[in-house]
Amino acid sequence: MMQKKLLSCVIALSMTLCLLTACGKQATDAGGATSTEEQATETAAESSGGSTSTASWPTTLTNSVHNSAAPDWTEYNQLIFNIKNTTDYAEREVMMHRAEDILMSTGAVVPIYYYNDPYLQKKSITGVFSSLFGTKYFMYAKGTEGNALRVSLSSDPTYLDPALNSSVDGACLVANTFAGLYTYNEAGECIPALADDANPYEVSEDGLSYTFHLKKGLQWSDGTPLTASDFVYSWNRAVDPSLGADYEYMFSNFAGYDDGKVKAKAVDDTTLSFTLTSPCAYILDLMAFPIFFPVNQANVEAADPDGVNPGAWAETPGFVSSGAFTLQSWVPGDRMIYVKNPYFYDAANVAIDELHFILSSDDEYIYEAYKNGEIDFADSVPNEEISKFLASNDPEFVIAPSLGTYYFAFNVNSHLFDGMTSTQAASMRRAIGLMVDRQYICDNIGQTGQVPATSFIPEGMMDGNGGVFKTNDDAYTFPDSNAVGYYSAEKNDATVAEAKALFEEAGFTFGSDGKLSADTPLSFEFLTNDSQSHVLVAEAIKKDLAEFGIQVTVVKQDWPTFQQNRKDGNYDVAREGWLADFNDPINMLEMFITTSGNNDPQFGRKPFEEDE
Repeated sequence: MMQKKLLSCVIALSMTLCLLTACGKQATDAGGATSTEEQATETAAESSGGSTSTASWPTTLTNSVHNSAAPDWTEYNQLIFNIKNTTDYAEREVMMHRAEDILMSTGAVVPIYYYNDPYLQKKSITGVFSSLFGTKYFMYAKGTEGNALRVSLSSDPTYLDPALNSSVDGACLVANTFAGLYTYNEAGECIPALADDANPYEVSEDGLSYTFHLKKGLQWSDGTPLTASDFVYSWNRAVDPSLGADYEYMFSNFAGYDDGKVKAKAVDDTTLSFTLTSPCAYILDLMAFPIFFPVNQANVEAADPDGVNPGAWAETPGFVSSGAFTLQSWVPGDRMIYVKNPYFYDAANVAIDELHFILSSDDEYIYEAYKNGEIDFADSVPNEEISKFLASNDPEFVIAPSLGTYYFAFNVNSHLFDGMTSTQAASMRRAIGLMVDRQYICDNIGQTGQVPATSFIPEGMMDGNGGVFKTNDDAYTFPDSNAVGYYSAEKNDATVAEAKALFEEAGFTFGSDGKLSADTPLSFEFLTNDSQSHVLVAEAIKKDLAEFGIQVTVVKQDWPTFQQNRKDGNYDVAREGWLADFNDPINMLEMFITTSGNNDPQFGRKPFEEDE
């Protein structure tokens, strides 16, 4: 999912593994070749070099069969499968390091900084909280005027359907309108929601079979019963290829039937059972993730009888939901109004009657609305105001911790790399990554204590083996051991010299002025959404690359268009960001498997052509 807490709050769970079975379905790559996960080999685990391997930087790349300038992605896909298939936690950690080595060796994923989460909240407001994974919970707010909390998150959401959403702002809306078996509380604990806290779930001795008990008397927002059958329907809908859910791969550790459905059943109205293919220690975190939330079958199917617009049901005010609020009205580009759902399981503790969302990506407009008392909560702050808030120690300026990475990505199938080998293209991309002054971006654009990112897996994320992943130890040392990552935190003469050498390896030449020669020029578009901070980052990168005479055109798009173009691979370079869905590296690595809906760099896929 898809696209922002103190890391000391991260619960150090030793994660077990989850087997990649795709619920019994067959996985088809972009080239049309079909293979089942059962046919995957174990060679990727062997190639990791054993439990005391040291990273090779760069990893040797092989050309993709789809595009000679793109890396072959077979080993990476197999590694993710094997990571989910092993019961050896030490070997699992080694394989995850190997996967990140491969990912970073492509140069297609360029980390900039590790997230934190700045926002504005009126001091009179209490009860609002944000999870480590960036989801805002507004349902327990108090201290509002007129019994309505007024909020600004972003512009119009792309999806309100919990199975289709893959953005952070969309997840916030989903969390306040839908409920799953589990949720998070203000302390960051995963606690029962629709699950009956008085009747705990049961798990088999082998850790594969689960039985969850629902609270009695659960209802949808239209007053009809919400039962275990709704979960079975919703999960099978989520894994149906026709839905095209970006997060479908999160069901990859669930056992499935021959017909492709999840091996789950409603024992009775309040009892749900399902089977995994291997133990999964973060199963409760999955149960708190939107794609596992139930949706109302009658409402879904009535809105889309032909199956051509699966998210249509959640685009019309009054759609049936299960959370604290229901959508009353939506004026695109202006505002959304949600009203309290009297059938919500915890409605007695919801003190406010309405949620009002201002829909805008204009930070200045949002800030003026906040200053004028028109909104109580703003999820963005104009860059020029941040230093003032910090200097005054204003209690309304909140910097919450997060677990994620802000980065930019290259489309490996871009025409930018035509005529290159995969190794040359990777050298060029890595050279560009070395030219970025991460510390400058953190200090002058971020300004809220962001830490320069030297790896994709963020600081503080656990390794599933009782430790922290981003650590040099006897089993693994990062290629840049001083930076504990793959890039230096600071741009300096050494990084610029290394970048020049990599450009030359990629076939570029330099003139006497130190810039790329007229024989080998380089120019490309940098795609970003039109929020101020993202545009400023893009402009800073543009300035860094101008040192070598590289011409960058910053292209700004509205949020929905931007999201779709990234997903389709209709870009050269694009800004990205990923907040963890749960505290284990696998959720930040599996998003890049070829079949993932979040594989924006297009690894392992055929090139996208606009005229196709």
